[in-house]
Amino acid sequence: MSFTDHLEALRWHVVRSVIAIIVVAIFIFINIEWIFDNVIAGPINPNFISYRSLCAFSHWAHLGDAFCMPPIDVKMQTTSFGAQFMGSITIGFVGGFVVAFPYVFWEFWRFIKPALKEKELRYSRLAIFSVSLFFFLGAAFGYFLLAPFTFNFLAGYKIGSMNLLDTKPTLDDYLDNLINIIVGCGIAFELPVITYVLTKIGLVTPAFLRKHRKFAIVIILVVAAVITPSPDWISQLIVFIPIYGLYELSIFVSARIYKERELKELKEWS
Repeated sequence: MSFTDHLEALRWHVVRSVIAIIVVAIFIFINIEWIFDNVIAGPINPNFISYRSLCAFSHWAHLGDAFCMPPIDVKMQTTSFGAQFMGSITIGFVGGFVVAFPYVFWEFWRFIKPALKEKELRYSRLAIFSVSLFFFLGAAFGYFLLAPFTFNFLAGYKIGSMNLLDTKPTLDDYLDNLINIIVGCGIAFELPVITYVLTKIGLVTPAFLRKHRKFAIVIILVVAAVITPSPDWISQLIVFIPIYGLYELSIFVSARIYKERELKELKEWS
C-alpha cells in the first residue's frame, strides 16, 4: 500500500471510532439527567457507595472512623448561559470514549495488525482484552476511590478561621477534575501492558527496570501529583501505591517474558 492508501485506511478506522463514540454520547445525552445525578455527581454524593463501603470496612477492621470521610455538601454553579449544555456535551463525549474504548482500540489494532509479523501476532493475542481490562481497572480506581478522597478533601479545606470563604466550584471545574482523575488513572494502569510489549520486542529487560526503580519512583510521584488535583499527600499516596504496585508487577511480567525468550533462544541454538 502507498502512503496515501495507508492514510485512507486510517481515516476509515478513525471515522468508525468516532461514530461509535458519538452513538454512545447520544445515548448518554438522552439520559443526561439520570447519568449526572447517579454517575457524574456520585463522588460528591454523601450516599456514594465508596463512602459507605470505606466506612463499613473501617468498622469491620476495628479502626474506628479512620476511613469514614465526613459527608460534603457541594453546590456547583455555572457562570454562563451555555455552561450546562456544554457540560452535557462534554459528559457525553468523554463518557462515549470511556465506554467505547475497547472498540476504539480494536479499530486502532486493525490498522496496525497487517504490519505485524506472525511471531508478533502470537505475542499480541490478548492485546485488546488486556489493554481494555487495565484501562477500566484504572478508571474504576479513579472513580470509586481517588475521586471521593480528592473532592472530600478539597471541599472541606478551609483557609482562615472566620468562614469568609465558601467553596462553590463551577461545573466545568468539577468535570475537568473528574475527567483528569478517571482518564489519567486509566492510562496510568496500562503500565504492565506497555512493559509486556516493550519486553517482547527487546527494548526493555527486567534488569533495566530494577536498575531504574528509583527513577521510576520519582516519575510515579510526579504522575500522582498530576492526576490528583488536590495537594494533600493522602490522595497522592492513594495514587502512588497502586501505580508503584503495577511497576513491580511490570518487573515480574518482564522477567517471565525475558526468561521465556532466553529459553527459546537456547533451544534454537541447541
